Amino acid sequence: MSKKDYKTYNGKIIIGLSENIKIISNSESKEVEAKIDTGATKSSIDAKLAKELKLGPVVQTKMVRSAHGHSLRPIIDVDLEIAGQKIKSQFTIANREHMKYRILIGQNILKDNFLIDPSKN
Repeated sequence: MSKKDYKTYNGKIIIGLSENIKIISNSESKEVEAKIDTGATKSSIDAKLAKELKLGPVVQTKMVRSAHGHSLRPIIDVDLEIAGQKIKSQFTIANREHMKYRILIGQNILKDNFLIDPSKN
C-alpha cells in the first residue's frame, strides 16, 4: 500500500498489528507480512529469509533477551518499505522459522513515524 492509502494522526502513519512490508536487497525485493511489536526494542528478521535475500554484511552483534532467553545475535542494515515509507534500519537475525511471522518490526522503526491501531486489519 502506498502512503496515501494510510490515515495519519499528528503526522504519524496509522498501521495495524501486522503489515505487509517490502524488504529490498541489492539483488531483489520481497513482500512479507510482518508482526508489529511495540515491546521489541529492535526489529528482527528470520535467518533463512536474510540469507535468501542476500542481506548483510553483519555490522555488529548484540545480546538480546527474548521469550526464549538471552542470545547473542548478529545485526544487519536492511532497506524496507512499510506503509509507503522507505526506511533503512537495523535488524537482528534470528531463527524465526517456527513463528508465524518471519519479520518483527520493533521500536527502532516505529518510534518516529508510526502509531499502532490494534483494530486495523
